[in-house]
Amino acid sequence: SLSVREAELSMLLRTNGSQHNILVVQGNLAIAYEALGQHEEVLRMRRKIYSGWLKLYGEEHFDTLREANNLASSLLDLQRFEEAKSLLRRTLPVARRVGTSDELTLKMNWIYARVLYRDADATLDDLREAVSKHEELERTARRVFGGAHPITKGLEKCLRDARAAFHARESDVESIREGVEAMPPGGA
Repeated sequence: SLSVREAELSMLLRTNGSQHNILVVQGNLAIAYEALGQHEEVLRMRRKIYSGWLKLYGEEHFDTLREANNLASSLLDLQRFEEAKSLLRRTLPVARRVGTSDELTLKMNWIYARVLYRDADATLDDLREAVSKHEELERTARRVFGGAHPITKGLEKCLRDARAAFHARESDVESIREGVEAMPPGGA
């Protein structure tokens, strides 16, 4: 499948195919690389594809937003949390204009919420926001898709994980606070 996708892209480039078609084929090629576990190559391609859609159609076009979601997902997979947060903070306000019940907007928010709680450097406030966002997304998914839908089920699992991360960090903070309070004056 990879060689077929590469040949298809090569042919489009040689025959001056439309930019739209080139970006679609590049997206298919990125999926093939992802299936092979070549995540760095996927990320490189996703950046290029996102930039291409942005130049071709602008930030509000569905294809641009979909590719922003794909890029954010790749950044999450590679634990590039700050980059993912930065991208999503720029693109989520645009996606929200599509509507909060829109599947793409929901998925982008879901990636953002996962980025918040999976980051080892997440603050207690980040984790609190992740839990809150997951609760909101789970309610929306349940209302829009129903309780048995895979997105709803995935959100339920992530909500449990986000809550666990929050409670673990909250316990850590509480233990440190208690330790500091137990120190004799001048013992720090």
